Amino acid sequence: MAHTEIWTEKYRPSKFEDLVGQQEIVRRTKSLVQSLNIPHFLFAGPAGTGKSTLALIIVKELFGESWKENYLELNASDERGIDVIRQKVKDFARTKAIKNVPFKVIFLDEADALTREAQQALRRTMENYTNTCRFILSCNYSSKILEPIQSRCVIFRFKLLEKKDISEIVRRVAQTEGLTISSDAYDAIYEASEGDCRRAINLLQATASVSLNINAEMINMIASSGKPVGIRVVLDYALAGDFLNARNKLLDVMLKESISGNDVIKAIQKEIWNLPIEPEIKVKLTEKTGEVEFRMIEGSDEFVQLQSLLASFVLAGQGKAI
Repeated sequence: MAHTEIWTEKYRPSKFEDLVGQQEIVRRTKSLVQSLNIPHFLFAGPAGTGKSTLALIIVKELFGESWKENYLELNASDERGIDVIRQKVKDFARTKAIKNVPFKVIFLDEADALTREAQQALRRTMENYTNTCRFILSCNYSSKILEPIQSRCVIFRFKLLEKKDISEIVRRVAQTEGLTISSDAYDAIYEASEGDCRRAINLLQATASVSLNINAEMINMIASSGKPVGIRVVLDYALAGDFLNARNKLLDVMLKESISGNDVIKAIQKEIWNLPIEPEIKVKLTEKTGEVEFRMIEGSDEFVQLQSLLASFVLAGQGKAI
C-alpha cells in the first residue's frame, strides 16, 4: 500500500454531513449558508476539531467551483503584523466577488496570534468592507481576540471529539485503506489523540506504514506516550516512601519509551485520581503537578522538576504537608 498522500488532507470532509462531533454548529452554519447571507464567524476551540475544515466547507458550498477566486486564507501566526491587514486583507476585501454571492470570504487561521495593533486594524476593515467581504476567524483561545471583534462575529465554540467520533473517523479510514484494527487499538488511538482528529489520523497513517494489522501495542509504540502501568509503578514507589526506586523507574520509563517530560506529567495527572489516597491529597498533588508543568514549559530542567514532583508524592505518602 502506498502512503504518498497525507491522510489528514485526503480524508478532510468536503460536506457538512461528513463533519463529526460538532452537529449543532454544523446545523446552524448550514442554515446560514443556504440563506446566502452569512455573518462574520469566530470559531474557537482546541486543535483538530474541524474549525478550518468547516470554513472550507462553507466557502465551497457558497461559491461552488469558483471558490478559490472568492476565498483568501491566511495563517495569522505566520503573518501576524498590521501590514498584513492593511495590504493583503484590505486589497482582497475591497473587490467584489465573482458569481452570484455578493461577498468574498477571508479566513484568518490562528487569529489569536495577531498582534493587538493588527486586531485593531482588522476591526476597522471588518466595518468598512462588510458589504463585499465576510470574515471567518479561528482561534484556540477566544479571550485573546479583542472584544470589539468578538462582538462583530457569531461565535461557535468547538469541543474535543468524543471517543465515538474518533472511532467513526478511524473506521472510515480503515475501511478505505484496507486496515484491520483491533478493538483495543480504538481505545489507544483515542487516548493518544485526546480528541484531536488530525492527531488521530496522523497516528493511524504512521502505524499503517508498519503493518496493516493494527493493535494497541503498535499505537502506543508509535505514539511514544507514557503508559499508565509504568507511571503507576513510579507513583506507588513514591507513595511508599521509596524515592530512589521511584526516581530510577521514572528515568527508565522516560529513556526506554522515549517519553518527554510533558507526556509524563499528563500521565501522572490522569493516574493521580486512581491512587488509594484521600481526595484532599489528590487535589493538592494535582495542583503541584500543574505547577511543575508550568515550570517545565518556562524552560526548567524536566528531570529535576519531575524529581521535585516525586518528592511531593513521598511526602503525601508519609502524611506530611506538601
